[in-house]
Amino acid sequence: MPTFHPQDDTPGCVKEACSFRDSYQSFTDIGCEVVGVSSDSITSHDNFKAKHGLPYTLLSDDKAFLRNGFGVPSDLFGMLPGRQTYVISIDGKCLLVFNSQMDATRHVTEALEVLKKTAGKS
Repeated sequence: MPTFHPQDDTPGCVKEACSFRDSYQSFTDIGCEVVGVSSDSITSHDNFKAKHGLPYTLLSDDKAFLRNGFGVPSDLFGMLPGRQTYVISIDGKCLLVFNSQMDATRHVTEALEVLKKTAGKS
């Protein structure tokens, strides 16, 4: 499950990352892996993970290949990289695209809701 964030260690990104951290076991119990993505460097990601105890992978997308490939829109009149989460099923179906720059912690709630509904159908 890729979740795109604007920049490591900014207030909204810390809230979002720590929310995913705090719910990480719920995601893995359902069989979902969380992957954070931003244009920050690998070193920045390593520091961010260590500082906040993040158990999931952070990818450095410095050339915006993933961001552009997924079609993540910019926010605030193009001034900020977008904050967008995708829930993708094991068979490649997109179950959720959630975009909210200002309500960073809601990404976790929305994703878990969809995953729990899907897991209940199995």
